[in-house]
Amino acid sequence: MKLVVVLVALLLLVWLLLGSSRRRARRDQDPDSASRATRPPPPVEGMVACARCGVHLPASAALRAHGKTYCSASHRDGG
Repeated sequence: MKLVVVLVALLLLVWLLLGSSRRRARRDQDPDSASRATRPPPPVEGMVACARCGVHLPASAALRAHGKTYCSASHRDGG
């Protein structure tokens, strides 16, 4: 029984080491990985709160009316 446990542990160790080296080799061959690391992050967009329910959403997705921002047309119309 002890021999089986030792063999299983060795096989698991070999499997983990081989998997790690394969992932590292695949990452080194990927041409996009270098460009992804040097790409600037996307610009941050401001968030606004709905005047009716208070949910926060991107400013570009908000609806504006009467100097207030709303998350949907129903909240804008229900005011």
